[in-house]
Order: sequence, then structure tokens, then C-alpha cells
Amino acid sequence: MARFAGNVHLVGSVPLDSAGQVFETCARALGPHLGALPDGEVGHRIHWIVCQAVSVFNDHPDIELLHRPAPRDGKEQWLPKDYQDQWKFRLKSLVSAVRFDNLKYADWAIESYAAFKALRERGVIPRATRFQVCLPTPLAGFMSFFGPDDGLRMHKSYEAAMLREVKKLCDAIPHDELAIQWDVAVETTAIEQRQPARIGGDMFDRWVEEVGAMGPVVPADVALGYHICYGDFNHRHSVEPKDLSVAVRMLNEAAARAQRPLDFAHLPVPINRSDDAYFAPLKDLRVSDARIFLGLIHYDDGVAGTRARIAAAKRHLADFGVATECGFGRRRPETLPALLRIHREVADHLAG
Repeated sequence: MARFAGNVHLVGSVPLDSAGQVFETCARALGPHLGALPDGEVGHRIHWIVCQAVSVFNDHPDIELLHRPAPRDGKEQWLPKDYQDQWKFRLKSLVSAVRFDNLKYADWAIESYAAFKALRERGVIPRATRFQVCLPTPLAGFMSFFGPDDGLRMHKSYEAAMLREVKKLCDAIPHDELAIQWDVAVETTAIEQRQPARIGGDMFDRWVEEVGAMGPVVPADVALGYHICYGDFNHRHSVEPKDLSVAVRMLNEAAARAQRPLDFAHLPVPINRSDDAYFAPLKDLRVSDARIFLGLIHYDDGVAGTRARIAAAKRHLADFGVATECGFGRRRPETLPALLRIHREVADHLAG
């Protein structure tokens, strides 16, 4: 029997100013359809791993800044304008190993959980809804910001720090109220393009090693999920997937090596893919009774386009929930009400 319910999954980021606003807005719009509710990754987290550059690497005594986003109109920026304008760092020359005492993810989660709990006590959030914490995989959290040589020195230190973040937040939040989602983008795009890992070796082999560390550290009574992603910077993928074969292969390894049940998984679906070829690899998915969410919802073609993609997906997977293909925190805030209405209408249709 599935341990994770719901017809709608929110991937993570939401374009509002506070976690409380995100919880209340999304719960009122979608509450009965949600198995878990994220805090929207508000503030610097709205641009995913950029928060690590701003809050962790830029102030670290063992790390040297090489490039930061270019100024605009004479004002210093923390947000890159494109993939080429990204933060870049290197370890200082005499550093053989680096330690990270606080990546801040647990602190942010614990702060947001207080707002989640208060709204649940008021009846705004349904009692059965879990609090969802979204974390970048250890490789994704640092690899884009450092060169290969530094990446090798960073890898195990940063991974250990991220796993300590998981323990810290699991110690602070009741397990039966918590869902942890690992966000996977750096690995997915490298595997799709058959690129080697920037820290050496084959990227898929690195993925197998990584999920062997990430899955078991999440306690069995905490809901565990993976969000497979191809990037969404300025609403553009870093690479377009040819089909779902890479995502399926990656999730099968995550489920096999978790040493505990996998509860949910999210797979992306580009707006122009309602063809059988894209969804056909779903027949090879081996994740037991994990709830599958397909990123079928796109703002630009609304309910009609989503239903066309649902019809294609159902020829290859009988039961699934829906989501956008990535977080929607980088969208214009004024588009949020219409986007949530699309979620609700599609979910009502699935439930009916």
C-alpha cells in the first residue's frame, strides 16, 4: 500500500515573500490534493543553489571568489543573469580539506516548520499534509561553482555536511510530519549528455554512489522522494530530454539503494511532448509503490495542454499525480493564481 498520497505535487519554489504566505496560499487552493507542502524556497533560495554561493561559499575562509554576477546599473548583484554569469570559486592553494559547519538548509526548514505548524493548528493546512523540505543533492549543491580539481577536494566534505543537515532537521521535526525531496539537476543533465562527472569518473556511477549515501540517511518514517530536473533558468532547460529513459534509470537506482521505501518521485515533461515515445520508458520504472508525479502542467497551454499530455502518459502508466516540470518560483507572482487554478482543475478531473 502506498505511503504517500495526493494528486498534486509542488516541486518546491513558489513566487511569494514568506513561507507563511506560501503555505496559506497553496493550502487554500490545493489542500485536499496535496500529500506534502513546501515552504516555497523563499528569499535567496528562490534561485535554488545560488543560496549556497551567497550564504556559504562566499564567506568561507578557505574559499576564494573568482567571479560573482556582473553589476547592473552600477549595483552589485547576487543573481546571475544567465548560465555564463554564475558564481565561481576555488579553494585556497594550501587547503587540502575543507569543512562546512552549517549549510543553513536545516535552519531554514526549522524556521519554516514553525509557520507550517501554526497554520495546521488553525486548520488552514490539512492535518495529514506533510511538511516538505527540498534539498539539492550533495553533488548539485557545489559542483557548478567549482572547477574539477577543487570539486574532488570538496566532494566528501560537502556531502558529509549535507547529510548532517538532514540529521539536524530530522531531529527537530516529527518524522511522521516530514517529507524530504532530493532535487536532482546537475547529475541528470550530465547523464543525458553522456558527460563525465566534473569530479572525475562516469556521472552515472557517481549517481549510484550518491544515492547509496542519500537514501539511507533519511529515516524510514520520513517520506523520501526525488525530483528529476533538467534546469529551469529563465524558463529554459540546460538540455532537452529525448524521453524519460534517463529519469527512469536514475530513479530505479535510487529506489534500489535507499535501504528503505521510496515514497514519491517527480519526472519532468516538456510542453511539446505528448507523444508515446517520450513516455514509453515508464514501463521500465521499478520503484515499488512510490507515488509518481509527472510534470505535465504548463502555464502557457493550461488545462487543455495538460490533459493532452495526461492522455499520452496514461497509455504507459495507469496511475500518477501531476505537477509542473520544475519549481515555479521564478515565475511572475501575478501568474500564480491562474497556475494554481490549472493545478486544481486538473487534479479535480483526476480525482473524479
